[in-house]
Amino acid sequence: MTYSLIKTTELYNGQVTEILLGSAPGNILSAQMMDELSAEMEKATAAPHKKLLIFTGTGKHFSFGASVEEHTADKVGAMLPKFHQLIGALLECPVPALAKVRGVCLGGAFELALACPLLFCEEGAALGVPEIQLGVFPPAASILLPLKTGFALAAQMTLTGEKFAATELRRLGLVNEVAEAGKLDEAVQTFVEKQVLPKSAVALRLANQATQLSLVKHFRQHIQEVERLYLDRLMSTADAVEGIQAFLEKRPPKWKDE
Repeated sequence: MTYSLIKTTELYNGQVTEILLGSAPGNILSAQMMDELSAEMEKATAAPHKKLLIFTGTGKHFSFGASVEEHTADKVGAMLPKFHQLIGALLECPVPALAKVRGVCLGGAFELALACPLLFCEEGAALGVPEIQLGVFPPAASILLPLKTGFALAAQMTLTGEKFAATELRRLGLVNEVAEAGKLDEAVQTFVEKQVLPKSAVALRLANQATQLSLVKHFRQHIQEVERLYLDRLMSTADAVEGIQAFLEKRPPKWKDE
């Protein structure tokens, strides 16, 4: 029997859907979860009264990111296009989306949050794309970050794998709000009730599509080229294979620079 990796809750008479990523502690974005998230977005889009999608994680963390096991050379060719289809669908989803982040939000999970027009975090949350430490890079983030944060921060995040505090990303304009510890749910609830529910669903959808338009076009223009760079060139290198294998074997990588 296959169990669902997400849990959905309908709020405010179905005007808002909260999607809970599982399973704790890592809430890993596997291929199965990607399919389930895509299906949930399609369902939300078909509901004309839907005003907001909220993505959040089970337990103390948002998500550690995509499954490293599915990044191996024999599996990544199927997984990566599926993930990029999910990111593209989220960018193009007419229903606005809000990522509600506490704890760790890394790699593919951070890319998922980047595709959401709204990002709320709890104090102490840490966000980043650590893929370079595994000898690879984050394709979706490499496209989205320069537009959403500027080139300097985008380069620092993708080239170093450094994690950034939510408070710092709030100062830099990537995060909408940072709530005090234990008050993230309250902050999002207040925002939804004051700023979302009073609005027309159709107006919200059209405004969201207009706001996301430049991101969508930029992502669609570049994702195939970046994906091929990853699959055809990066995954044919010894270091990409070594980095993934070293992570799975819980040991430091031994780079060959080739």
